[in-house]
Amino acid sequence: MFSASRASARLSRVAGSYAQRMVMSTLKEEAPKRTSRLRTLKRVVYGTALVGATYTGWSMYRNRNPVEQMAFDPSKKTLVLLGTGWGSTTVLKNLNTDHYNVVVVSPRNYFLFTPLLPSCTVGTIENRSIMEPVRLLMRHKSREVKFYEAECTDIDAERKELTLVRRANSEDSKGDPEPVKINYDYLVVGVGGTVNTFGTPGVEENACFLKEMGDARKIRRRLMDSIESAAFANVSEAERDRLLHMVVVGGGPTGIEYAGELHDFLQDDLLQWYPELAKKIQITLIEALPNVLPAFDKKLIDYTQSTFKENQITILTRTMVKEVKEKSFIVQNPDGTRSDIPYGLLVWATGIKAQPVVDRIRAQFAQVQTNSRGLLVDEYLRVKGARDIWAVGDCALSGYAPLAQVASQQGKWLARRLNSLATQAARENKADADVFSLIEEKSRPFKYSSQGSLAYIGSEKAIADLPFFNRNITAGGVATFWFWKSAYVNELFSLRNSTLVVSDWVKRFFFGRDISRE
Repeated sequence: MFSASRASARLSRVAGSYAQRMVMSTLKEEAPKRTSRLRTLKRVVYGTALVGATYTGWSMYRNRNPVEQMAFDPSKKTLVLLGTGWGSTTVLKNLNTDHYNVVVVSPRNYFLFTPLLPSCTVGTIENRSIMEPVRLLMRHKSREVKFYEAECTDIDAERKELTLVRRANSEDSKGDPEPVKINYDYLVVGVGGTVNTFGTPGVEENACFLKEMGDARKIRRRLMDSIESAAFANVSEAERDRLLHMVVVGGGPTGIEYAGELHDFLQDDLLQWYPELAKKIQITLIEALPNVLPAFDKKLIDYTQSTFKENQITILTRTMVKEVKEKSFIVQNPDGTRSDIPYGLLVWATGIKAQPVVDRIRAQFAQVQTNSRGLLVDEYLRVKGARDIWAVGDCALSGYAPLAQVASQQGKWLARRLNSLATQAARENKADADVFSLIEEKSRPFKYSSQGSLAYIGSEKAIADLPFFNRNITAGGVATFWFWKSAYVNELFSLRNSTLVVSDWVKRFFFGRDISRE
């Protein structure tokens, strides 16, 4: 029995030793596999980072060092682009200048990323971060592109002649009253629209608009003027309340985003540096329709209104502004009565109307151009009644809403059609090919594809109404705010703009917004 016990114990030790050796052997075999996988993962990460850094460096070098350009070719047709907004600039960006002599005419020499303009009014983003000089884009074209910083005041469609006037763009510049005339073979009108005051007395004299960079600067100056004026000890309480009443007229995305940015400026910065005054600042948003953001889903409208209520932003719907005076404005209330409301800053963020040059084009084709809101175009973006003229963006009445993404898609579509038709004509040795007529024969009509709608509503919250197959997905909150940020960074016109905007957001996070007047 004793021997059997010792034999059993010995057998157990041998078996245990064997099992241990087998486990150790298995671990030794698996260890190199794990190490190999980790090495592979590291190599992938390092390789991706290297490729990304190389591409970024190459893009920066290429942006700073444009190539030699071909000169104007008298045998090529002249294509004139009016404006440097979403439509015209997208045409220029995607156009192959091998086939055309391109001329750009605009009173401003930069492209403005308008969706982030409300952020510039309070210093969340620096002004120049969303401005892309048009000459940077022009210098990277294969053929020279000419630019005239001027306003097109008249078009002679029969003679294909444009009248340009150099306007003063600064206090030191007086402009040039002597008009300049240039000719075109093809013309793309992308002058956008101007602010629609709906004939309301006093708006142009007393209100601030929010459409151009100059408007953002004016809003910032007037905002800080009102706050600093309210800081004087000899100011009465009634006058102080007036100065600290900030009003936004218009419940569309622009008005909503500005009210949200103004609230953030108040909570994040003004409470730190103007603690007594900031508590008295009131923000009021006025909308003539039954609710704000009429193009958005009802759930998002309700979410926005509840967020504004939490942020103590007053919303007055079914309320129409009848007159804007120097220190107060008159509204018609839902019950038909009228009220005189004092204000310190009033921002007018309503609809748009046609530019004067668009009205002059319409007058030449009055029989078919019957809509005063802009230029009626066909499904190929050709101006009805005209020859060799296209229209894109807010000035083109194509059946779609006047949105930046509509203008951008129109610009891409038109540039690609112009490129393909010119390439085909060159292949067939047809230098005088009529591109304006061939576009219908050789191309499919333009069709807009909605990418959805986004809006920032303050307190690091945003809303999104996005198409998904045959239905829409709606979302709102902090997560949507980060999606809003990433979407806009992706849509910015260049790597330079994206880098500047992201750095502005980082600076604001660490140092806050600048509270100086300028």
